[in-house]
Amino acid sequence: MAARPGPPRESREALERRIAKLERINAVLIERVERSIDRQGSAFSLFQTAIGLEAQVRSRTQELTEALRKLERSNAALAAAKEEAEQANRSKTRFLAAASHDLLQPLNAARLFMSTLVDLQAEAEARRVALRVERSLQTIEDLIRTLLDISKLDAGLVRPSLQDFALDGCFAALEATFRPLAERKGLRLRVRPGTVAVRSDPVMLQRILQNLLSNAIRYTRRGGVLLGTRRHGGDCVIVVADTGIGIPERDRELIFEEFHRGAMAGGEEVALGLGLAIVRRQSRALGHRLDFRSKPGAGSVFSLSLPRAAAPALPAEPAPSPGADDGLDGIAGALVILVENDDATLAAMARLLERWGCHVLAARSPAALRRLVGRLERRPDLLVTDFHLDDHVDGVSVIARLRRRFGHGLPAIVVSADHSEEVATAVRGAACELLRKPVRPAALRALMAHLLAHAPAA
Repeated sequence: MAARPGPPRESREALERRIAKLERINAVLIERVERSIDRQGSAFSLFQTAIGLEAQVRSRTQELTEALRKLERSNAALAAAKEEAEQANRSKTRFLAAASHDLLQPLNAARLFMSTLVDLQAEAEARRVALRVERSLQTIEDLIRTLLDISKLDAGLVRPSLQDFALDGCFAALEATFRPLAERKGLRLRVRPGTVAVRSDPVMLQRILQNLLSNAIRYTRRGGVLLGTRRHGGDCVIVVADTGIGIPERDRELIFEEFHRGAMAGGEEVALGLGLAIVRRQSRALGHRLDFRSKPGAGSVFSLSLPRAAAPALPAEPAPSPGADDGLDGIAGALVILVENDDATLAAMARLLERWGCHVLAARSPAALRRLVGRLERRPDLLVTDFHLDDHVDGVSVIARLRRRFGHGLPAIVVSADHSEEVATAVRGAACELLRKPVRPAALRALMAHLLAHAPAA
């Protein structure tokens, strides 16, 4: 039986071509599948990364939020602490002002009694002891005044009164004050003011220079001290130089801190360690630049830069010098009304005035003063009154009443342990003179002689 014929067989070459084509198709398909898998894997990785980043962002956001909350709490705590510190500073200022008033009252009486005691001493040794006590009282007074000044400066209560003035008068007063101190130590004091006018607060500037000169003389054993000026552009530079013990490198900043005292240069004068603390605070309040250079064993140079006056300024009229001996001729025989509510101060002041040859009518209160004045047979020559009297009465109102009776030309001195600007303004407004407690007898005597010599005729 014959076999049926099948489909024609493909040639070997055709099969090989077909297989090659299928392999290419397969390779393309595999490549596409791999790419698809890779894309899916990348997307999944990106998805996982995004989830991780989101978690990190959430964690960091939470940390940042907590940090901000802590910062807010810290800021609130700092604000509360700042307010508490400012309140404490204000309280400190009020306390020092009140305490200084209470401390200055008995100190004022002690100074006045001691001045009388010095005059009464006949023996040289007793007089030396009395003078030592008087110097100790002076040290206590300086300490209280300086502490109060520092407190006011720190509290921002001091407002400089800037004006144009010539330095001649300021330098002359400083020379008169410090030349005897320098000569007692065998030092040369050279003062070179030059013809220059500056813009500053004359009272604060003089206080700065007083402290610098006091330190220079205190810490100089031999040689001398120079107070001079030089010009630098539009500024005047005031220089205080000495040949003293100098300042070690380690103390360059410490010298401006309260109660820091350098190695003493001998002598009886006590250093409080507050002079340069006042100098830095006052120079900053005035906006004046303070510099210094020093070499241990060779001396120091302090420089204060301040603006020169826009136009030449006339020198201020010199105040009566506390050291000027107008003698007792200017005040002996004067009828003085004295009003003081502190018994010890009243007794001390009355005794001192009587020692100077004055006739004193002393009253502790305005009521007592009215009884005394009612018996007066002539016009008083001078009125000396405390500012703060009993029953909320002030000395300015007492002066006003007496001037209405005896004439507006009646000279008057107000003494007060209150160093506030309000008291100074009230006294100036009443055309009176102001003396701060503790009253220095020499300053009181000089001022009395000056007022009596220039008093208008009754």
